Amino acid sequence: MLIVNVHEAKTQLSRLLARVERGEEVVIARRGEPVVRLVACKPRSRRQPDVLKGKVMLPDNFFDPLPEEELEAWEGQ
Repeated sequence: MLIVNVHEAKTQLSRLLARVERGEEVVIARRGEPVVRLVACKPRSRRQPDVLKGKVMLPDNFFDPLPEEELEAWEGQ
């Protein structure tokens, strides 16, 4: 774990980020006291199509037109 002061972190931010991307932790300190820890973010998982296929069932009438009173309620009437 690398500990740097605020001034060094500001002037060397790109280099510190590169180190973090390689898996290192960087702690930024103010007057010798740790303030923050820089760690890499978890990569976003990619969306997978059809992940719920066969797990979610819609009733047969799901796409039927709404009854008039419910349609009016959705339209704010």
